[in-house]
Amino acid sequence: MHILLLNEYYPPDTSATAKMAAQVAETLARRHQVTVVAGRPSYDPEEYYPFALLRCDKRNDVAVERVGSTAYSRHRMRRRMANYLSYLALAVPRALSLRPDVILAMTDPPVAGIAGAWVARLAGRPFVYNIRDLYPDMAIGGDIVRPSRWVERWEKMHRRALRQASRVIVLGDDMRERILGKGVQPERVVVVRDGTSIPAAMPDRGDPVVREISGDLPFVALHAGNLGFYGAWNTLLEAAKLLRAENTGLVFIGDGANRAALEAAASEVPNVRFLPFRPVEQIPHVMMAGDVHIVTVRRGLEGVVVPSKLYSILAAGRPVLAVARSNSDAARIVTGSGCGMAADPDDPAAVAEAIRTLHNDPEGLLQMGQRAREVAKRYARVNELERFLETLDEVGRERNGGNHQLES
Repeated sequence: MHILLLNEYYPPDTSATAKMAAQVAETLARRHQVTVVAGRPSYDPEEYYPFALLRCDKRNDVAVERVGSTAYSRHRMRRRMANYLSYLALAVPRALSLRPDVILAMTDPPVAGIAGAWVARLAGRPFVYNIRDLYPDMAIGGDIVRPSRWVERWEKMHRRALRQASRVIVLGDDMRERILGKGVQPERVVVVRDGTSIPAAMPDRGDPVVREISGDLPFVALHAGNLGFYGAWNTLLEAAKLLRAENTGLVFIGDGANRAALEAAASEVPNVRFLPFRPVEQIPHVMMAGDVHIVTVRRGLEGVVVPSKLYSILAAGRPVLAVARSNSDAARIVTGSGCGMAADPDDPAAVAEAIRTLHNDPEGLLQMGQRAREVAKRYARVNELERFLETLDEVGRERNGGNHQLES
């Protein structure tokens, strides 16, 4: 088959979506012809491209076509919107001209799935939707937009795209339940987790980079990743205040829309540190610097966002504190496998008590880390990517057999 992947970000963009898009595209390219229609690099790219209406190259057997979208920094919403709109204005006509056998869309920009469904409908081709973040639910739940008529229209178009999709590929069970709640047939919704790979070796706790990250804190609860709209940030800060006299600290590594506000709120909390993202080669050092790693999902956003970094934490053999509802996907994995604890995202005292319990049980903490690495094997990235490939193969067989049918 010729598979067309629509996603604005693709390496050298450094976003998680860009990296995952490359892994998916390269996996599909093992059996199929794959073309990616992306935009000019704009997500903290490792290299920038000058303007060209269309730039074509080949990356690891994948044809990458970059339309001449704007390439403003992502840190200002209006400029990011310009990137989104210019990408869509150029990517949709280009996609229609390519006449692939299957259209696969991700969620950058947030309406990419709607655009992909429209392209598929016009071309008379099957559509596969890989949801990384669930919009407009995320925009509303994260207080990015308020409910309004245009948001209702966005949701209506999104549900139509979901109904049209031959397959909806989601990141976890929470997200699957959300999609089923929108009226999609269960047999069309497939869970493919991001998964992970087990690192060959981890640095020693005494490594200078590890010590630099953890600072002089005897016990570190660490959150590494985007400080966006999805986390229970205020709960974490209040928990840190409760632990300030207990040789326990909270370290945030990363950036995002809420970082400035969080830093301001924590300015007089001595056991909270903020550090920038580390180079990719130092990710094992980041993992080792945390005595326990935090994954967090605000109440009400379960299945809207999925903290896929959980699998990398498990692979590194680190204990996990899931600051999320007990019935969320992340909390179920952590507590069900015995590789960590969960705490209510609205209860700072519960979060503080969980961290205190972990701090006071070094032997239990060691056992949690050992179990974490064993659990990670269940979510091997190579197996998850193979499941993605098999899903696309099924769609191709259905199309060739005449079983594909678009829903109105």
